Amino acid sequence: MSQPVTTNFATPEDLEHAFYDIVSQGDADRLMQLWAEDEEILCVHPTGVRLGGHAPILESWRSIFASTRLRVDAQTVAHWQGSVLAIHHLTEILYADNDPSPHGPLHVTHVYARGAHGWRLVSRHASAADDEHQAMAEAVPHTLH
Repeated sequence: MSQPVTTNFATPEDLEHAFYDIVSQGDADRLMQLWAEDEEILCVHPTGVRLGGHAPILESWRSIFASTRLRVDAQTVAHWQGSVLAIHHLTEILYADNDPSPHGPLHVTHVYARGAHGWRLVSRHASAADDEHQAMAEAVPHTLH
């Protein structure tokens, strides 16, 4: 049985660490306790399917965890934080217990909102990284006007 999340997360980073810890435990019910209570929450898995609301997101994570146990190596690329909203861009490499080869990288964006119960996840978007096009984009000089 899932244990409730009893901590009010003081920072988005604390919440993000809890997210990846719970993913490694494969507990979809506990994972959903990290999300905002708002029904407007969104999750886009690397398949590209956009899921909105608690029930579809919960079922997607249950399906993922039913087929494999995951370990995620997440590296922060950039982040921005205001008083009630934070955005984190990460790169993830996935390791599944039933496949020794790493999967990814994935480009991931987490959006967090601070409310009465501390920071909560309101949106997660993960997509396959296109390293070839990313390298070309980074090679183009950027001029600010």
